[in-house]
Amino acid sequence: MNRKIKRSPLFYVGDKYKLMKQLIDLFPKEINNFYEPFTGGGTVFLNIKAKRYFLNDFDKHFINIHKFLIQSSSNPKKFFKGVERIINKYKLSKSYMEDIVPISLKREHKKTYFARFNKEGYEKLRTCVNNYKENDPLILYMLLIYGFNRMLRFNGGGKFNLPVGNVDFNKNVVSALDDYFDFVKDKKIKISAMDFRKFFSEKNYLKNDFVYLDPPYLITASEYNKFWDKKSEADLLKAIDGLNKKGVRFALSNVTHYRGNKNELLIKWMSKYKVHKIQSNYISYHNNGKKVMREVLITNY
Repeated sequence: MNRKIKRSPLFYVGDKYKLMKQLIDLFPKEINNFYEPFTGGGTVFLNIKAKRYFLNDFDKHFINIHKFLIQSSSNPKKFFKGVERIINKYKLSKSYMEDIVPISLKREHKKTYFARFNKEGYEKLRTCVNNYKENDPLILYMLLIYGFNRMLRFNGGGKFNLPVGNVDFNKNVVSALDDYFDFVKDKKIKISAMDFRKFFSEKNYLKNDFVYLDPPYLITASEYNKFWDKKSEADLLKAIDGLNKKGVRFALSNVTHYRGNKNELLIKWMSKYKVHKIQSNYISYHNNGKKVMREVLITNY
């Protein structure tokens, strides 16, 4: 069946959108409860059919945006009115509605005109976020959409510190939001922001449950992975072994080799399970050189 793959409206840098057709074919066909300890942007759960969804990520900002979008699914018109209000207030581009970028700017800066046009408004919006103790999830989402590489990044002092990106609130964003709202509005979803160890310890698994894991990768150089170390990796693999002993089906996405590095811990551990090779589309924003990477999906079914 040639089904449409839904993409998360968070456009997460490490999301599995381009890999989903491969992954779905390797996932169980019948799922009772779906568990995802490292939800990230949410592209995977948006393409899973289950009775209930338990979503988690240690990044509270991503989780707060997910919660906000799930709540907004009951009234998308109100959400888009909020979007339009912010766009107009900060004079940001809005190609999903109309093209307001001057032709002269497009001619002078053919590849960076969105960044040039949105810079002033974006920086005012960023200052707005950094002056509040509690981040408004809609404003945070708008910063993500207009920000560099569509990422969320905060410095040690808790300040959002990404520059403007050469991006826009376009029709692809609206399409992804529409798909998200349509999917989540009638689903039973429980969402949390906690360490994966705590997430695992609180669950009672049933027959036909399924756990999908896409943790930070120990040997790759992305922003998301800087919080991950060998102890985290070892604790995760131990927790997955615990799932297997309980007869719970799992699938783990990871990489075994990356630019001359090998994840020896993972390679040794995965030998007792089924290993599926995945044709990867990984992009490193730190290094544009030739990639040498082996991505795998490890399952116990």
